This record gives sequence, structure tokens and C-alpha cells, in this order.
Amino acid sequence: MGIKVQNISKSYGQLKALKDVSFEVKPGELFGLIGPDGAGKTTLFRILTTLLFADTGTARVAQYDVVNSYKEIRNSIGYMPGRFSLYQDLTVEENLNFFATIFGTTIEENYELIKDIYVQIEPFKDRRAGKLSGGMKQKLALSCALIHKPKVLFLDEPTTGVDPVSRKEFWEMLKRLQKKGITILVSTPYMDEAALCDRIALIQEGTILKIDTPKTLVNHFPKKLYNIKAHNMYQLIRALNTYEHRYSVFPFGEFVHYTDSRDDFKMEILKRYLEQQGLQSIQIELTKPTIEDTFMELAR
Repeated sequence: MGIKVQNISKSYGQLKALKDVSFEVKPGELFGLIGPDGAGKTTLFRILTTLLFADTGTARVAQYDVVNSYKEIRNSIGYMPGRFSLYQDLTVEENLNFFATIFGTTIEENYELIKDIYVQIEPFKDRRAGKLSGGMKQKLALSCALIHKPKVLFLDEPTTGVDPVSRKEFWEMLKRLQKKGITILVSTPYMDEAALCDRIALIQEGTILKIDTPKTLVNHFPKKLYNIKAHNMYQLIRALNTYEHRYSVFPFGEFVHYTDSRDDFKMEILKRYLEQQGLQSIQIELTKPTIEDTFMELAR
């Protein structure tokens, strides 16, 4: 029970949110849609969850067509939108009971599916949802999306605004859900989360740039990548951007990620140039590319 998207396009007036998007998510796969805000991720999720019509193209979710079989799809999927959308004036338990009732089930009937998640918030079952922390809201929303035992789970930027510990716990939960046979499509702007997916689609301005496993995408980075550091990062970036042989220059934590346009690049020549620009304590070392480097290269 996977997902198949074929040539989906969607516009809002003059703005083209999606441009001929096609991809397939295999049954039981954890598939990531990776891209910045405004890339078209939420629009695509709304089309696949039958909340929005595409202008052109077709899509099937759990073998059902998103237009002709929308009722069947809504009974077969779990959807966790980017913004917390549960009833904030209801308690944790009341929210979960409400969503279970909508789908004709009970908390007890599918408790084993949500147990690993729900036990963490069960001590707060009488607390109103609006009073929960970000991480707790996230766990409640996921529990509500799972309570009817969906075949496909849609998670639209589920870890945005959540602390690092809760983000790590959330992805561990997704891995456990995947082992239970649930197909998962998750979108995120965080490139480090991409490595946790089976396969990913990199999306920018409504266009799919590349689809593959995280490892394959990184291994196909076309150039040697260097970490560069100096006493003044702002001055370093300016100097690298004016260097005639630069190919790409991107800030990356405490370093600048640099690629050179020449095949015979020599670190000492670049170091000498940077020293002439008044920089001190210069460090240049070869490094391994990340998903973020791959995305920036494809987006050029």
C-alpha cells in the first residue's frame, strides 16, 4: 500500500507551487520529501490527502485514486499537518477518544499500535492539549493520526520547532512504526533528518531535483569539498566569494564549505591568497559532503 504520483502540477494564480512532480513510495517505505519553506511540500501533502485538487496529473494512495476514491483514502491514511491542529481545549484523552470515535474504533482496540508513543503522554491525559509542550503536542498528534491503524502515514514537517531530544525520539518512533508495515511519507526542511529515510526526494520551487537513497546522493557529489576556517568568518566568506577559481561557497556551522572550479586545486595556493587578504589562523581540510551540500549543488 504505497503512493504513486504522476505529473502533478498546481498553481495559485501566477505562482506555480508544483511543477510536473512524479515519484513513487514503495509499501512499507520511509520516504522523505526534503526542501526549504515554500518548496511545495505542504501543497503536495494536501493533494495526496484529498484536501486539494491538482491542476494536472494523477495520484494514488494505498491503491486509491485521490479524486475518485477520496473517501477510501481518508479511511486508509493518517495525516499530521505542519501546524498543531488538535482541539486545544480538550484534554489529551478526550482528543484521542474523539479521533478514535470518528473512525469507528476505540483507544483499547488499537492501543498496541500507539503504546510506545502514548505511554509518554499518558501521565498527562487529563491536561488540555493547548497546555502541552511542543514535544508532547507532537506525540499526541501522532497518536491521533495512528489510532485508526492507517496503511499510509503523512507527516508534514512534524519536528519543526521541536527541541533536538524530542526530534531524535520522534524519528525513533517512526522507525518502529515502519517495522509494523506502515508506509510513511514525511516532509522536513532539516537536511540532517534526510539521512534517516530509506529514500528521499529533494524538492525546490515545486520541482523535484533528485530522488535516491541518502547515501547514493551524497556519494554522487561531483566535486571535492573542503572545510575552511579563519579568525574572521565574515571576512573569509567575502574573500572566497571574490576568488576567481571558486565554484561554490556556503557557510556550514563553524566552517565554510568550499569547492574549487579547477581539477588541480592545491590548498597551499588558496591559503596564500587568503593570507594576502589579511586572514589569519587559516585551516583548510578535505571533508565529506552532506545531504545539504548535495541539495545546494542540485539547486544551483
